[in-house]
Amino acid sequence: MTEKFQYKVFKSKPSFVVVRCIHTSCSWRVRAKKLVESEYWMVTKYEKNHTCPTDFKPVRRRQATSWVVGECVKRKLINPGRVYRPRDVMDDMKRKFGVDISYSVAWRGRECYLHMLMDTNPGSVVNLEVSNGNRFQYLFIAFAASIHGFSYCRPVISIDATHLKEVFPQAFHGICMYHLLNNLKTKFRNKTKELEQHYIRTAKTYNLQDFHVLFYTLSSAVPGVKEYLEAVGLHRWTRSHAPSRRYNIMTTNISESLNAVLVKVRELPITALVNEIWLLCQKWFHERRTKAAGCTTMMSKDVEMKLEGRKDRAQAMGVICADQYTFDVVDGDRNYCVDMALWTCTCRKFQLDQLPCDHVLAVVRKTPYEAYDLCSLYYTREFWHETYRGVINPIPHVSSWTTPQQISEFELQPPDVRTVAGRRRKRRLPSMGEELPTPKCSRCKERGHNRATCQNPIALHPTDEAGCSGSNLPTHQPIHPSDQHSTPQL
Repeated sequence: MTEKFQYKVFKSKPSFVVVRCIHTSCSWRVRAKKLVESEYWMVTKYEKNHTCPTDFKPVRRRQATSWVVGECVKRKLINPGRVYRPRDVMDDMKRKFGVDISYSVAWRGRECYLHMLMDTNPGSVVNLEVSNGNRFQYLFIAFAASIHGFSYCRPVISIDATHLKEVFPQAFHGICMYHLLNNLKTKFRNKTKELEQHYIRTAKTYNLQDFHVLFYTLSSAVPGVKEYLEAVGLHRWTRSHAPSRRYNIMTTNISESLNAVLVKVRELPITALVNEIWLLCQKWFHERRTKAAGCTTMMSKDVEMKLEGRKDRAQAMGVICADQYTFDVVDGDRNYCVDMALWTCTCRKFQLDQLPCDHVLAVVRKTPYEAYDLCSLYYTREFWHETYRGVINPIPHVSSWTTPQQISEFELQPPDVRTVAGRRRKRRLPSMGEELPTPKCSRCKERGHNRATCQNPIALHPTDEAGCSGSNLPTHQPIHPSDQHSTPQL
């Protein structure tokens, strides 16, 4: 490519290959043969000088294939913080090799990646959706290690701006407690303090009786909120009315955390973005697998700490035995009924979290029951280890890839998008009612701008509030930024 010549394969057999210049009268050629019982080839003949006319050197190179381009620019993608678009690939190839490549070649420098991902990670699911013109639309990837680990996780999926109702039509679809609160703040702007104070407790409570009391208090403090929340559906945002277990997952913080990790790599090309997600999952699985292997307790560390705190509170509770399985637990001025045969407590925390509550642990203290036997398997050390037992294997170097012919010949085109005038938006659109942090200027200490864009005048020296006795010097006046380089006059 550097010499601006092109070649074609003149003869090709399993044992030898002959390559010639595309000009018929040119003497440049290379002949090589395969070594016996080896994967190496030996060049047997090489005519290095080109005798074709100098004007027969078109700028566009047939040898600038997607594989060659990918090898030339792969080191540019090591840093996930760098945005490297197909347009940048085209510019780099032109500047370094003097070669003009099409946008499609720059895009297709990543084609066989998905096939190798499935080949090196058997059992993974990859679904690439394209339009009628073979233009990229969207991509779904589920690593085999993640599919295996999900069987040992609590059956709750957190999604953000993704519609999965058609995928899981029988599943219960709840609402993020935090996003609904932001919507309430927008609709009831004059009652934000009362909203935050009562709404969160109402949403998180387990007991239906406690819910009715808290919901009445919320409705009294914020007129109109009762009708709004009932229209949304109490079962969608409260833990007490949910038809299935939400455990302690009341928000989509898991999805938001992943979005924050990928905020810098979202602008990368599709393959680079997928590769970064793959590297992150590989790293996370290894770290969590190592951490789970070092666990020496029956339950995970967080669950053990939670059980210890509940055991301490259970010490002050009284237990009255009704029969072999039914117990009356006195907690302050309230009584709770615990049924050890059905694994229930009237506080409902035991059955909704599948973890012993304070009242159940009070019964355990008085009976032969074991606390660990009353915990769900989801919290055990074995399930924790099984969740991350799978390994996300690395993808080998492109030179060792073996892809079927129909995949290597498939030409995936870039997405057909309309370029909007102006600077491209990089930050996500905030949710309704979401309060974004405003910057604070380190120069004038005001909010709404930073030091680089500050236009406020500031004092040259701090004002001496106590004053100087016997001094007739006037107080320094604020100086405008345009006058900062001038000498102050006393």
